[in-house]
Amino acid sequence: MTVLTAEETREVDRLTIEENGVPSLALMENAAHRVDETLVAEFDPLTEKYVVILCGKGNNGGDGLALARLLIGKVARLYVVLACDPAELKGDAKVNYDRLVSDGVVPQREIPAKLRERLQVNVVVDALLGTGLEGAPQGRILELIRATREFPSAKIVAIDLPSGLGGGGECVRADITVTFTAPKVEHYLAEGAEENVGRLVVSQIGCPPQYAVSQLALSDPRDFSPLFAPRKKDAHKGNYGHLLVIGGAPGKSGAAAMAGLAALRIGAGLVSVTSHAAIQVAPELMTETFEDFSLDRKTVLAIGPGLGMNRELVRGVLAKASVPTVIDADGLNSIAGSDFRGRGIETILTPHPGEMARLLGRPVEDRVKDARSFAQERNLCLVLKGHRTLIAMPDGQVYINLSGSPAMAKGGSGDILTGMIAGLVAQFPDRIGEAVRAAVWMHGRCGELAAEEMTDKCVLATDLLRFLPRAIHEIV
Repeated sequence: MTVLTAEETREVDRLTIEENGVPSLALMENAAHRVDETLVAEFDPLTEKYVVILCGKGNNGGDGLALARLLIGKVARLYVVLACDPAELKGDAKVNYDRLVSDGVVPQREIPAKLRERLQVNVVVDALLGTGLEGAPQGRILELIRATREFPSAKIVAIDLPSGLGGGGECVRADITVTFTAPKVEHYLAEGAEENVGRLVVSQIGCPPQYAVSQLALSDPRDFSPLFAPRKKDAHKGNYGHLLVIGGAPGKSGAAAMAGLAALRIGAGLVSVTSHAAIQVAPELMTETFEDFSLDRKTVLAIGPGLGMNRELVRGVLAKASVPTVIDADGLNSIAGSDFRGRGIETILTPHPGEMARLLGRPVEDRVKDARSFAQERNLCLVLKGHRTLIAMPDGQVYINLSGSPAMAKGGSGDILTGMIAGLVAQFPDRIGEAVRAAVWMHGRCGELAAEEMTDKCVLATDLLRFLPRAIHEIV
């Protein structure tokens, strides 16, 4: 599913108005109808509900004012609270204000004291701020954001975005957010999004889908579920690749072994690890050493788990590598500060934020922009790990992964991911982009399933693999 930025959202609206001839007022009216439909679906009978609509001075407030007109006579009590002087309203917001007044409802400047005292409000509609927020809310807007918390039994419905989300300050905590055309980047990546967006409802208001163009999208399991279809009856291990994990220095053999085990568990045919201790984790693993490992007949490489800093070794391997290569951990640290360039989608880097900062030579500032630009400039596939892991392709496309759990915040989880990515790439060398996205989603989903059974605290990295079959069954 496409995800839009504020700039892209404005462009969709502009094209709809200018190229498709849809009046902006009609778009606002359509938005109000979509919110009205959500209220009816969620809170019927509305005739028994006390509803408060908080309206800002921009288009988001205009949506709220248009909604108020639709609710006249449909709810037990309707209160419209304006965050500005009516004289500050412009354009379509002013038109809807005038229409509302002509219909006999005059927006107030304050939430009536009797409502605060009796806590009678059932639904609060947040129409204060929309996309494109710059900085934390202040003044009257901030007061009304805080006012949404004065009705603990009320459900909060945000129009487009919970007001203040992404501004670095306080924001509305919504139970439901109704947005239009496509999800917005703030719904997933803004600080506090998971706690404050609530259930997201995406509605259509008449914008042609071909205008919703973006290089940002959700990573949808339906896109890569075919990778987990049953195998052919005559399949053999040679059909599914031979992975070499280069890592497992003395004292760190577990990291390489976990990567190798994860690759086997997700379906790789053969896995070799440059650590003899790896067979203590899984006897199915073959072993080589740093001194005599061979790249011959290997179809995928994974460099870094438990490797230790070894710039010379990494540089030598990458110079010779002609097969898909996953680089993680000390493999990343060994190329940091260099002018390393990849071989397109066949080169996969999996940094956490600290490793990404070392690759960039500065802290990560904007996760999407930094991931996209690095993947494009260095000609590689970048998996920027963290809450809402990003997968950036060399062509500029970025995917947001929604699976994951704080239970995975434990040593070894990254090694499991490296092995899962490399193991799927070994099986699908002609579908690497899908394989990477699938591994990232599976890894996160395993964390969620493990946490459900074992709690957030008790999950070990290797426990993730116990839940891999369940995660696969969910999408096939």
